[in-house]
Amino acid sequence: MATPAPNAAPQGLRQPSISHQSIEWRITDEPVPYPDAVAEMEARVAAIRAGEAPELVWLLEHPPLYTAGTSARAADLLEPSRFPTYESGRGGQYTYHGPGQRVAYVLIDLKRPRAGLEAPDIRGYVCKLEEWLIQTLAQFNVKGERRSGRVGIWVDKGPYGGLTGREDKIAAIGVRVRRWVTLHGVALNVDPDLGHFAGIVPCGISEHGVTSLHALGHLVTMPEVDLALKAAWEDVFEA
Repeated sequence: MATPAPNAAPQGLRQPSISHQSIEWRITDEPVPYPDAVAEMEARVAAIRAGEAPELVWLLEHPPLYTAGTSARAADLLEPSRFPTYESGRGGQYTYHGPGQRVAYVLIDLKRPRAGLEAPDIRGYVCKLEEWLIQTLAQFNVKGERRSGRVGIWVDKGPYGGLTGREDKIAAIGVRVRRWVTLHGVALNVDPDLGHFAGIVPCGISEHGVTSLHALGHLVTMPEVDLALKAAWEDVFEA
C-alpha cells in the first residue's frame, strides 16, 4: 500500500476533524491495520518536521494484534500464532491492540513550547501523557495511578471488589521521538476482549493483570471516551 499523503484521511475517518489551535484531532471509526497506521505516522512526522502539516492526535482502534517495543523479550510472546505481531520501534515491551481499546497516536513537536514543556523533554512528555490518562479516567470516577518501575496507568482493584493490593493496568504508554517529533502514544482499555492479553506478558509484567473501564463497571461509549480525552488534553497540554 502506498504511503498516505501527510493530510490524507484514512478510510472511516469522521469528518470534520476536531481542531484546536495548531493541533488536528482525527477520529477513525473503522479498525486501522497497523502497517497503515505506521505509514501515516511516518509521513505525518516528516510533514510536521518540515512545517508542512499541523501536529496531530489520532484516535483509532486496531484489529487484534501484538506489537513489540524495543525492549521486548521473545519469551514474553506466549502465543506467537494467535495474532499478527509487529515490531513497533517504540519504547517498551509487548502490548496488545484490538477493538474496544482506544489508541491515541500523538504526533507533536517537542521543540514547540507548551504548558509544562517549555523545552524539549522526553521524560516530561511521558509524564504529561500519564497525567492525560489519569485526568481522562477521573472523568469516569476511576482513579488511575502511576507506579514506580512500571510503565502505564494502574487501578487498585480493591474498590471494585477485587483483592486488596491487587493492581491491574488500564492504559499503556509507548513513545518514539524522531528529531523531537513524537510518534505512537497511549492505549486506553475501554471494552477490549481482555482474554486477548493472555497471548503475551503485557509490558513484561506477569505479577499484575489488565482491566478496562467496562470491567470496572463503567459502561462508557467510545465517543464519550474521546470527549474525555479531548477535555483532559486541554487541561494537561494546553492550559
